[in-house]
Amino acid sequence: MAFRYEGYETSRAIPNVVVDGSPNESTVLALTHWPGIAQPPGMARDLSAQMAFAYLDEPVPHPSAEVVTNNHFDQDGLVSIFALVEPEAALHHRALLIDVAAAGDFATYRDRRAARTSMALSQLASAETSLSYSDFSDQLYRELLPELLPMVLHNDRCQELWRDEDEALTESEAAIATGRVTIDERPDLDLAVVTIPAAEPSRSGHRFGGDGFEGIHPMALHNATERFRVITVHGRRYRYVDRYETWVQFRSRRVLPRIDLRPLADELTAMERSSVTWRAGAPQALTPELAHDGESSLEPETFVGLVVSRLAGGAAGSLRTA
Repeated sequence: MAFRYEGYETSRAIPNVVVDGSPNESTVLALTHWPGIAQPPGMARDLSAQMAFAYLDEPVPHPSAEVVTNNHFDQDGLVSIFALVEPEAALHHRALLIDVAAAGDFATYRDRRAARTSMALSQLASAETSLSYSDFSDQLYRELLPELLPMVLHNDRCQELWRDEDEALTESEAAIATGRVTIDERPDLDLAVVTIPAAEPSRSGHRFGGDGFEGIHPMALHNATERFRVITVHGRRYRYVDRYETWVQFRSRRVLPRIDLRPLADELTAMERSSVTWRAGAPQALTPELAHDGESSLEPETFVGLVVSRLAGGAAGSLRTA
Protein backbone atom coordinates (compact mmCIF):
# COMPACT_ATOMS: atom_id res chain seq x y z
CA MET A 1 0.00 0.00 0.00
CA ALA A 2 1.21 3.50 -0.83
CA PHE A 3 0.62 6.33 1.63
CA ARG A 4 0.07 9.98 0.82
CA TYR A 5 2.08 12.78 2.42
CA GLU A 6 0.46 15.41 4.66
CA GLY A 7 2.07 18.16 6.69
CA TYR A 8 2.56 17.51 10.38
CA GLU A 9 0.02 20.06 11.58
CA THR A 10 -2.64 18.84 9.16
CA SER A 11 -1.96 15.25 10.17
CA ARG A 12 -2.94 15.96 13.77
CA ALA A 13 -6.57 15.41 12.72
CA ILE A 14 -5.90 12.36 10.52
CA PRO A 15 -4.76 8.84 11.44
CA ASN A 16 -1.09 8.85 10.39
CA VAL A 17 2.24 7.09 10.34
CA VAL A 18 5.05 9.36 11.46
CA VAL A 19 8.59 8.69 10.22
CA ASP A 20 11.86 10.04 11.64
CA GLY A 21 10.18 12.34 14.15
CA SER A 22 7.86 12.39 17.14
CA PRO A 23 4.27 11.13 16.99
CA ASN A 24 1.28 13.44 17.39
CA GLU A 25 -2.19 12.81 18.80
CA SER A 26 -3.39 10.94 15.66
CA THR A 27 -0.28 8.82 15.05
CA VAL A 28 -0.99 5.09 14.83
CA LEU A 29 2.60 4.01 14.06
CA ALA A 30 5.99 5.67 14.58
CA LEU A 31 8.96 4.55 12.48
CA THR A 32 11.67 6.68 14.04
CA HIS A 33 15.12 6.31 15.55
CA TRP A 34 14.61 9.28 17.84
CA PRO A 35 15.41 8.56 21.50
CA GLY A 36 12.64 7.76 23.93
CA ILE A 37 10.17 6.56 21.27
CA ALA A 38 9.31 2.86 21.28
CA GLN A 39 10.18 1.05 18.07
CA PRO A 40 7.77 -1.59 16.72
CA PRO A 41 8.99 -5.19 17.08
CA GLY A 42 11.41 -6.09 14.32
CA MET A 43 11.66 -2.51 12.98
CA ALA A 44 14.64 -1.19 14.97
CA ARG A 45 17.40 0.15 12.71
CA ASP A 46 20.11 2.84 12.82
CA LEU A 47 18.26 5.12 10.39
CA SER A 48 14.58 5.91 10.16
CA ALA A 49 14.84 5.31 6.40
CA GLN A 50 16.00 1.76 7.10
CA MET A 51 12.95 1.34 9.34
CA ALA A 52 10.68 2.57 6.53
CA PHE A 53 12.16 0.02 4.13
CA ALA A 54 11.85 -2.71 6.77
CA TYR A 55 8.15 -1.80 6.99
CA LEU A 56 7.84 -2.21 3.22
CA ASP A 57 9.44 -5.65 3.52
CA GLU A 58 7.09 -6.78 6.28
CA PRO A 59 4.47 -4.30 7.52
CA VAL A 60 3.66 -4.46 11.22
CA PRO A 61 0.00 -4.49 12.29
CA HIS A 62 -1.42 -1.08 13.18
CA PRO A 63 -4.71 0.81 13.02
CA SER A 64 -5.67 1.93 9.53
CA ALA A 65 -3.90 5.02 8.15
CA GLU A 66 -3.33 6.43 4.68
CA VAL A 67 -1.15 9.41 5.64
CA VAL A 68 2.58 9.64 6.35
CA THR A 69 4.13 12.71 7.97
CA ASN A 70 7.11 14.10 9.88
CA ASN A 71 7.61 17.04 12.24
CA HIS A 72 10.87 18.27 10.67
CA PHE A 73 12.66 18.23 7.33
CA ASP A 74 15.91 16.43 6.70
CA GLN A 75 17.41 13.84 4.37
CA ASP A 76 16.47 10.82 6.48
CA GLY A 77 12.92 12.10 6.79
CA LEU A 78 12.64 12.76 3.06
CA VAL A 79 13.84 9.27 2.14
CA SER A 80 11.57 7.70 4.77
CA ILE A 81 8.49 9.49 3.47
CA PHE A 82 9.42 8.78 -0.15
CA ALA A 83 9.68 5.06 0.67
CA LEU A 84 6.09 4.99 1.90
CA VAL A 85 4.68 7.30 -0.78
CA GLU A 86 6.48 5.70 -3.74
CA PRO A 87 7.31 2.18 -2.52
CA GLU A 88 7.96 0.57 -5.91
CA ALA A 89 10.46 3.22 -7.04
CA ALA A 90 12.01 3.39 -3.58
CA LEU A 91 12.60 -0.36 -3.38
CA HIS A 92 14.23 -0.30 -6.81
CA HIS A 93 16.77 2.27 -5.56
CA ARG A 94 16.85 1.15 -1.94
CA ALA A 95 20.61 1.15 -1.28
CA LEU A 96 21.19 4.51 -2.92
CA LEU A 97 18.32 6.17 -1.06
CA ILE A 98 19.46 4.79 2.29
CA ASP A 99 22.89 6.19 1.44
CA VAL A 100 21.30 9.64 1.04
CA ALA A 101 19.72 9.30 4.48
CA ALA A 102 23.05 8.24 6.01
CA ALA A 103 24.85 11.14 4.34
CA GLY A 104 22.38 13.55 5.88
CA ASP A 105 22.17 12.11 9.39
CA PHE A 106 25.58 10.53 9.92
CA ALA A 107 27.80 12.30 7.35
CA THR A 108 28.87 9.02 5.75
CA TYR A 109 28.44 7.86 2.18
CA ARG A 110 29.22 5.01 -0.18
CA ASP A 111 28.04 6.50 -3.47
CA ARG A 112 29.13 10.03 -4.33
CA ARG A 113 25.71 10.71 -5.82
CA ALA A 114 24.22 10.25 -2.36
CA ALA A 115 26.74 12.66 -0.83
CA ARG A 116 26.01 15.30 -3.45
CA THR A 117 22.26 14.89 -3.07
CA SER A 118 22.60 15.38 0.67
CA MET A 119 24.64 18.53 0.06
CA ALA A 120 22.00 19.90 -2.31
CA LEU A 121 19.18 19.14 0.12
CA SER A 122 21.11 20.84 2.91
CA GLN A 123 21.44 23.97 0.80
CA LEU A 124 17.73 24.01 0.02
CA ALA A 125 16.78 23.45 3.66
CA SER A 126 18.99 26.32 4.85
CA ALA A 127 17.43 28.90 2.50
CA GLU A 128 16.00 32.03 4.09
CA THR A 129 12.22 32.04 4.42
CA SER A 130 9.46 34.03 6.07
CA LEU A 131 7.48 30.84 6.71
CA SER A 132 7.23 29.16 10.08
CA TYR A 133 9.47 26.14 10.50
CA SER A 134 6.49 23.78 10.22
CA ASP A 135 5.22 25.44 7.05
CA PHE A 136 8.70 25.55 5.52
CA SER A 137 9.23 21.85 6.24
CA ASP A 138 5.86 21.07 4.64
CA GLN A 139 6.78 23.13 1.58
CA LEU A 140 10.13 21.37 1.24
CA TYR A 141 8.54 17.93 1.42
CA ARG A 142 5.89 18.79 -1.16
CA GLU A 143 8.45 20.26 -3.55
CA LEU A 144 11.19 17.67 -3.09
CA LEU A 145 9.34 14.35 -2.87
CA PRO A 146 8.82 14.30 -6.68
CA GLU A 147 12.37 15.60 -7.22
CA LEU A 148 14.26 13.21 -4.95
CA LEU A 149 14.99 10.44 -7.44
CA PRO A 150 15.95 12.83 -10.26
CA MET A 151 18.31 14.62 -7.86
CA VAL A 152 19.95 11.34 -6.83
CA LEU A 153 20.18 9.72 -10.27
CA HIS A 154 21.09 12.84 -12.23
CA ASN A 155 22.61 15.19 -9.68
CA ASP A 156 24.64 17.09 -12.26
CA ARG A 157 21.36 18.96 -12.81
CA CYS A 158 21.69 20.56 -9.35
CA GLN A 159 25.46 20.95 -9.44
CA GLU A 160 25.30 24.59 -8.39
CA LEU A 161 23.90 23.45 -5.03
CA TRP A 162 26.68 20.98 -4.21
CA ARG A 163 29.73 22.07 -6.23
CA ASP A 164 31.60 24.04 -3.53
CA GLU A 165 31.00 21.56 -0.72
CA ASP A 166 31.87 18.66 -2.99
CA GLU A 167 35.23 20.31 -3.68
CA ALA A 168 35.84 20.62 0.06
CA LEU A 169 35.06 16.90 0.42
CA THR A 170 37.51 15.97 -2.35
CA GLU A 171 40.26 18.10 -0.79
CA SER A 172 39.56 16.70 2.68
CA GLU A 173 39.75 13.12 1.47
CA ALA A 174 43.06 13.89 -0.25
CA ALA A 175 44.44 15.47 2.94
CA ILE A 176 43.66 12.29 4.89
CA ALA A 177 44.90 9.95 2.15
CA THR A 178 48.25 11.73 1.86
CA GLY A 179 48.78 11.90 5.62
CA ARG A 180 48.61 15.68 5.90
CA VAL A 181 45.67 15.13 8.24
CA THR A 182 46.17 12.29 10.71
CA ILE A 183 43.64 10.31 12.75
CA ASP A 184 44.70 8.54 15.96
CA GLU A 185 42.09 6.26 17.50
CA ARG A 186 41.34 5.18 21.05
CA PRO A 187 38.86 2.35 20.46
CA ASP A 188 38.41 1.81 24.21
CA LEU A 189 37.00 5.35 24.44
CA ASP A 190 35.38 5.30 20.98
CA LEU A 191 37.56 8.37 20.31
CA ALA A 192 39.33 9.71 17.22
CA VAL A 193 41.92 12.47 17.60
CA VAL A 194 42.24 14.36 14.30
CA THR A 195 45.33 16.49 13.82
CA ILE A 196 45.24 19.16 11.11
CA PRO A 197 48.41 21.23 10.55
CA ALA A 198 48.03 24.93 11.25
CA ALA A 199 48.92 25.74 7.63
CA GLU A 200 46.22 23.42 6.27
CA PRO A 201 43.11 25.33 5.12
CA SER A 202 39.93 24.89 7.10
CA ARG A 203 37.42 22.90 5.07
CA SER A 204 33.82 22.58 6.18
CA GLY A 205 30.74 20.61 5.33
CA HIS A 206 27.16 20.08 6.46
CA ARG A 207 26.18 17.63 9.15
CA PHE A 208 23.05 16.89 11.11
CA GLY A 209 22.16 19.38 13.81
CA GLY A 210 22.34 22.50 11.67
CA ASP A 211 25.95 23.40 12.48
CA GLY A 212 28.74 23.15 9.94
CA PHE A 213 31.76 21.06 10.81
CA GLU A 214 34.94 23.10 10.50
CA GLY A 215 38.51 22.00 9.81
CA ILE A 216 37.78 19.03 7.59
CA HIS A 217 34.70 17.84 5.74
CA PRO A 218 32.77 15.52 8.10
CA MET A 219 32.05 12.96 5.36
CA ALA A 220 35.77 12.55 4.70
CA LEU A 221 36.38 12.16 8.42
CA HIS A 222 33.49 9.83 9.22
CA ASN A 223 34.31 7.61 6.25
CA ALA A 224 37.85 7.32 7.61
CA THR A 225 36.97 6.49 11.22
CA GLU A 226 34.06 4.73 12.90
CA ARG A 227 34.69 6.46 16.23
CA PHE A 228 31.70 8.42 17.53
CA ARG A 229 33.69 10.80 19.74
CA VAL A 230 35.93 13.20 17.82
CA ILE A 231 38.65 15.64 18.85
CA THR A 232 40.04 17.97 16.20
CA VAL A 233 43.30 19.83 16.69
CA HIS A 234 43.86 22.42 13.96
CA GLY A 235 46.91 24.40 14.97
CA ARG A 236 45.71 26.17 18.13
CA ARG A 237 42.02 25.63 17.38
CA TYR A 238 40.52 22.72 19.29
CA ARG A 239 37.15 21.02 19.33
CA TYR A 240 35.47 17.95 20.76
CA VAL A 241 32.13 16.66 19.44
CA ASP A 242 29.77 13.74 20.03
CA ARG A 243 28.49 12.53 16.69
CA TYR A 244 24.74 12.37 15.99
CA GLU A 245 24.83 8.58 16.13
CA THR A 246 25.14 8.92 19.92
CA TRP A 247 21.80 10.78 20.16
CA VAL A 248 19.55 8.44 18.19
CA GLN A 249 18.66 4.84 18.98
CA PHE A 250 21.69 3.44 17.15
CA ARG A 251 21.34 -0.32 16.84
CA SER A 252 24.22 -1.81 14.86
CA ARG A 253 26.85 -1.39 17.57
CA ARG A 254 27.33 -0.31 21.16
CA VAL A 255 27.31 3.43 21.87
CA LEU A 256 29.09 4.80 24.94
CA PRO A 257 27.34 7.33 27.22
CA ARG A 258 27.87 11.00 26.56
CA ILE A 259 29.86 12.91 29.17
CA ASP A 260 28.89 16.38 30.41
CA LEU A 261 31.90 18.54 29.50
CA ARG A 262 30.47 21.86 30.65
CA PRO A 263 32.56 21.82 33.87
CA LEU A 264 35.66 21.19 31.74
CA ALA A 265 34.82 24.22 29.59
CA ASP A 266 34.93 26.40 32.70
CA GLU A 267 38.26 24.87 33.74
CA LEU A 268 39.77 25.42 30.31
CA THR A 269 38.63 29.05 30.29
CA ALA A 270 40.31 29.56 33.67
CA MET A 271 43.52 27.99 32.35
CA GLU A 272 43.74 30.26 29.30
CA ARG A 273 46.42 32.96 29.32
CA SER A 274 44.35 35.02 26.91
CA SER A 275 40.74 36.17 26.59
CA VAL A 276 39.62 32.90 24.97
CA THR A 277 36.36 31.53 26.36
CA TRP A 278 35.42 27.87 26.12
CA ARG A 279 31.86 26.61 25.78
CA ALA A 280 30.27 23.17 25.87
CA GLY A 281 26.85 21.91 24.90
CA ALA A 282 24.60 19.93 27.22
CA PRO A 283 24.75 16.15 26.77
CA GLN A 284 21.11 16.23 25.61
CA ALA A 285 21.99 18.37 22.56
CA LEU A 286 21.90 16.75 19.13
CA THR A 287 25.67 17.00 18.60
CA PRO A 288 27.19 18.62 21.72
CA GLU A 289 30.54 20.32 21.29
CA LEU A 290 33.37 21.53 23.49
CA ALA A 291 34.99 24.41 21.61
CA HIS A 292 36.25 27.98 21.75
CA ASP A 293 36.60 31.07 19.57
CA GLY A 294 39.94 32.34 18.33
CA GLU A 295 43.21 30.57 19.11
CA SER A 296 43.87 28.90 22.43
CA SER A 297 46.99 29.54 24.50
CA LEU A 298 46.91 25.95 25.72
CA GLU A 299 49.13 23.25 24.30
CA PRO A 300 47.34 20.62 22.20
CA GLU A 301 48.56 17.87 24.53
CA THR A 302 46.96 19.65 27.48
CA PHE A 303 43.56 19.88 25.81
CA VAL A 304 43.60 16.32 24.48
CA GLY A 305 44.80 14.95 27.81
CA LEU A 306 42.06 16.66 29.78
CA VAL A 307 39.31 15.46 27.42
CA VAL A 308 40.67 11.90 27.43
CA SER A 309 40.76 11.97 31.23
CA ARG A 310 37.10 13.04 31.43
CA LEU A 311 36.01 10.43 28.90
CA ALA A 312 37.95 7.73 30.71
CA GLY A 313 36.36 8.80 34.01
CA GLY A 314 33.03 7.94 32.47
CA ALA A 315 30.07 7.87 34.79
CA ALA A 316 30.05 11.31 36.42
CA GLY A 317 27.69 13.56 34.51
CA SER A 318 27.16 11.03 31.74
CA LEU A 319 24.06 10.60 29.64
CA ARG A 320 22.89 7.87 27.30
CA THR A 321 19.92 9.33 25.45
CA ALA A 322 18.68 6.15 23.79
